[in-house]
Amino acid sequence: MISKQANIHPNAKIGKDVVIESFSTIYEDVEIGDGTVIGPNVTIYPGARIGKNCQIYPGAVISAIPQDLKFRGEYTTAEIGDNTVIRECVTIHRGTEDRKKTVVGKNCLIMCYVHVAHDCIIGNNVIIANYAGIAGHCNIADWVIIEGMCGLQQFINIGEHSFIAGMSQVRKDVPPFIRVAREPLTFAGINAIGLRRRGMTDEKVKLIEDIYRNLFVLNDSISSGIKTIEKEIPDCEERRKVIDFIRQSEKGIIKGPI
Repeated sequence: MISKQANIHPNAKIGKDVVIESFSTIYEDVEIGDGTVIGPNVTIYPGARIGKNCQIYPGAVISAIPQDLKFRGEYTTAEIGDNTVIRECVTIHRGTEDRKKTVVGKNCLIMCYVHVAHDCIIGNNVIIANYAGIAGHCNIADWVIIEGMCGLQQFINIGEHSFIAGMSQVRKDVPPFIRVAREPLTFAGINAIGLRRRGMTDEKVKLIEDIYRNLFVLNDSISSGIKTIEKEIPDCEERRKVIDFIRQSEKGIIKGPI
């Protein structure tokens, strides 16, 4: 059902069984997948690519131009994957020349008043709670949970299955599989509950615990911790993901436990 009170550009591509409610505005160069529901008073600007079976709630603004003074009107997009829920008053800006797109993956839940800035790449099954602000060029991997009122600085990387406590200020990269909290942001243990909920075995959880114990507790530096991990922890996918993440970090990673 498409409301007669919705304003839809004739060049917008609207899939089957899409609902667009009253007073929403859909601009040209917008694609909306089958079964998606657009609530009232939603604004979707050019360059939006919205997947199937998404839900977008009142007041959301998708694919507005970025808040970046270097932006010169280049053609960019904002992409939202299938089955993602965008709650009230969320803002998702399209990319700049850097990446040419902003991406929110599949099966995500983006809660009220979250801001996702230009050139962010957010993976699948991510939850971002109310009032969080994600600055430009951030990478958030699959299965990350970010609690309410968090702020991510530009160019931050968040590893898969990580959990960021509410009101955190994230100025350093957060490696995979862990929980972080406090100010300044520090390691608060591995995300054991989340990992087990997603089917990880107790053996794998114990292995990840051993990796981070060597990294943050048993050694006096990250570099020495990595050497110990490579020597004492058997090679496996989890070990590779942690070490590769740290070595590729340009901002450095969060601190160990205080």
